[in-house]
Amino acid sequence: MSATAAAHAAKPADQSTGITVVPITKHIGADIIGIDLTQPISDAQFAQIHDAWMQHLVLRFRGQNMTKEQLQGFSRRFGELDKAPINTSGKPWVEGFPDMTVMSNIKVDGRAIGGLGYGEAVWHTDMSYNDITPSGALLYGVEVTKSGGETGFLNMYHAYETLPADLKAAIEGKTIKHDASRNSAGDLRAGFKAVTDPREAPGAVHPVVVRHPVTGRKALFLGRRPFGYVMGMSLEDSEALLNRLWAHASQEDLAWFQKWKVGDLLIWDNRCVMHKRTAFDENERRLLYRTQIKGVRPQAA
Repeated sequence: MSATAAAHAAKPADQSTGITVVPITKHIGADIIGIDLTQPISDAQFAQIHDAWMQHLVLRFRGQNMTKEQLQGFSRRFGELDKAPINTSGKPWVEGFPDMTVMSNIKVDGRAIGGLGYGEAVWHTDMSYNDITPSGALLYGVEVTKSGGETGFLNMYHAYETLPADLKAAIEGKTIKHDASRNSAGDLRAGFKAVTDPREAPGAVHPVVVRHPVTGRKALFLGRRPFGYVMGMSLEDSEALLNRLWAHASQEDLAWFQKWKVGDLLIWDNRCVMHKRTAFDENERRLLYRTQIKGVRPQAA
């Protein structure tokens, strides 16, 4: 067996849990096989799932047939959930489920039933513009497109560990201000004014390199590129440094892109993963439910 094949080989099923963990790529992602998330999950099963999450950063459970209640219950095994942002109608996205968001391009009576539409969402870390950032998120596919609408993931541990020595030295002790004025699709958020100078953008300031609170590993924490600013630097130097960091961290040959099937459930670790979404045909229907796990303020490595 080649080294690459060995790296991707599945671990034998755990006889006590019935779960098999199958790595998807060398750097990120694993399929969790042998569990039905509509059924009660034992502590031993959850411990194995959580360990796999810490190791592979993104987990995929295929062929699930979950109700909203079951999705919410499983999500809560990972921690307290954040309340979903209120939509433009001022109501929850899902009636009776205030901590669940709808990601969809579907419209009913001319009104969008979900967020993000059908366009591309750039590489980003969820809610990095807030002082407290989520530890993770779950996304469940109810209706999916024939093509496009793929979700890509990047390993920020690997991005940090493979930085050239001079670039690693250049970011030592540095912090980035993360723009809060626009969302991951580039749209101006309600209540914010457009900015042209990243130094004037609103948003939280976080270390460029953070330490994961569970694994203890160092990871790049870049948030998103538009209107980011490295504190204390000239705008020209900040832009140059961010351009180098992003060119290194967002190499798509290192990314894994999830091609959605109905019944897919994904969970990713927002503390050490960046993700994006590709655009898709606006005439195709896409409907996914999302939950978000509360986190803490990112800490410097």
